[in-house]
Amino acid sequence: MNPVILFILGVVFVAIGVAASIALHEIGHLVPAKLFKVRVTKYMIGFGPTLWSRKKGETEYGFKALPLGGFVAMIGMYPPNKQDGSVRPSSTGMFQTLATEARSAAHEEVRPGDENRVFYKLPVWKKVIIMLGGPAMNLLIGLVLTAVLLMGFGAATATTTIADVSKCQVAAGETVDPDSAACKPTPAAASGLLPGDRVTSFDGKAVTNWEEMTSWIRASSGREVQMTVERDGASLTTTVTPVLSARPIIGVDGRPEKDADGKTKYQEVGFLGIGAQTEMVPQPASTVLPMAGENIRQVAGVILNLPARVVGVAQAAFSEEPRDPNGPISVVGVGRVAGEVAAMEEIPLQARIGALVGLLAGLNFALAVFNLVPLLPLDGGHVAGALYEGVRRRVAKLFGKPDPGAFDIAKLLPLTYVVASVLLAMSVLLIYADIVKPVNLFG
Repeated sequence: MNPVILFILGVVFVAIGVAASIALHEIGHLVPAKLFKVRVTKYMIGFGPTLWSRKKGETEYGFKALPLGGFVAMIGMYPPNKQDGSVRPSSTGMFQTLATEARSAAHEEVRPGDENRVFYKLPVWKKVIIMLGGPAMNLLIGLVLTAVLLMGFGAATATTTIADVSKCQVAAGETVDPDSAACKPTPAAASGLLPGDRVTSFDGKAVTNWEEMTSWIRASSGREVQMTVERDGASLTTTVTPVLSARPIIGVDGRPEKDADGKTKYQEVGFLGIGAQTEMVPQPASTVLPMAGENIRQVAGVILNLPARVVGVAQAAFSEEPRDPNGPISVVGVGRVAGEVAAMEEIPLQARIGALVGLLAGLNFALAVFNLVPLLPLDGGHVAGALYEGVRRRVAKLFGKPDPGAFDIAKLLPLTYVVASVLLAMSVLLIYADIVKPVNLFG
């Protein structure tokens, strides 16, 4: 198939997946809100002008022009304005005015009979469940997609068959013309090993998996050992002498480890110059949770260091510096990666589809973790407000003081606008960087 068509199909696949993830995230808020009898006036995917909507029952469902998220509108998100005459509701400054207008808007659609169906009157635990429903839905989607990836498509697993034989010994960071006199043959090339050979024994020990054999090779530098391979149905034995070579130290995440300066760490180990063929092998259910946990850990690490990483993206976008392949990317970057994966015809179709499923799983884990950041307008900010309300009420009860009532989260609107502005600026920067200096994941 035409690579351009494959690229477009990859982008469309992820675009549909992102839209579905956003829709399900909002359903995670919608369902518990309705179960707790809160009147939900709107369920919308996107922001800006409404493209299409339909009212069913008391809720309007629809799509808006900017597919950058979604929202569920519930009545009474904020407590009403105090009307006891002690304060003037709308004349104590800009921030007070913002809070007053937000509270008024939250009560515009409160109809007679809705007094006990407002969000702010819910017990704290119900507020927390509603606000955690979205991130929980993304976690569930990520888990399901991870299970599909590992148990259905499988994980790329090294076999005991040789995929390639390096012709020359090359120092880290250097290149050598394989047809020049400077090319010093690797031990594998010198011993006559060929792609397609299946290794059956090394140094008298049966080879059952590539990783174990690799550890034997690394520990055998400078020592002559016998190696048996199966080629075209016949068993052949040759002698190899692994040479000492600097190889990257691979971390638990499968990537080369970096030092404090961001440079790859190396270690001196035995080296033959062979690579393994891989195949997609279905994994047991027991691998799903550890894989999901590692994915969440990596996402959390990116978010904890987000300010520094965004600065790095800005520096790369406006200079000759390369992008960090482990740094944040926008939906544009995700779409580009999906298109590139889909267009890589040298990779089996099953592996490409599996990679796209894994990409969507990772994106859902990222949405879940990011939304748990305890800042408004993110879900975590609403959860933090509800928990603060619960603590405040408990402390008041402990000291015999009157119930302070629901916490007026509208007072945090100035901070909310600042955070929202920062998120918008960050999104614009990432989109710009993904256009002018995209992440290079494939060399």
